[in-house]
Amino acid sequence: MKAFKKFASETDAATAVEYSVMLALILMAVFGTVATMGQQHASTWGTIVNSLTANGVGS
Repeated sequence: MKAFKKFASETDAATAVEYSVMLALILMAVFGTVATMGQQHASTWGTIVNSLTANGVGS
């Protein structure tokens, strides 16, 4: 308990929390971007594959 009180009273603890929050926000933005771009690319690749298959390529 003594170690926790010491950790909580130091300014390093506040800095660690701030960095953790910033990291969480950055990761959410990255994951959101990857998810959105992944869906768009999957649709594009699906269109390409369907076009190639319809034209007899890869059969």
